[in-house]
Amino acid sequence: MSDELPERPPVKLAPRPSNVCVCFHVPLHKIQAFIRQRRPRVTSQLSECFGAGTGCGWCIPFLEKIFEATKDDPNVIVDLGLTEEEYLQRRREYHTRINAAKMKDRREGE
Repeated sequence: MSDELPERPPVKLAPRPSNVCVCFHVPLHKIQAFIRQRRPRVTSQLSECFGAGTGCGWCIPFLEKIFEATKDDPNVIVDLGLTEEEYLQRRREYHTRINAAKMKDRREGE
């Protein structure tokens, strides 16, 4: 019997979304640095961080989550709980729903 442990495959962590605000390419680390430096009082002030949340609106609930998580301690590491792929897939679904609603409104307005 060998005292050697069997080799284990390396643990891979799921990649987190690189950009919270996809419209303006604002990554989580920039938002968290903004919070540490500027100490915003309300979520809407996060828009001062490279325009985060002012495009399509998809990221606003995530910005709210980040703001709430860091309100008492701006050094807290925030995990959005989604992989990059999941985040982007949900964003695509959001845009599909929004576009379908706009098309419906246009048809009804004719």
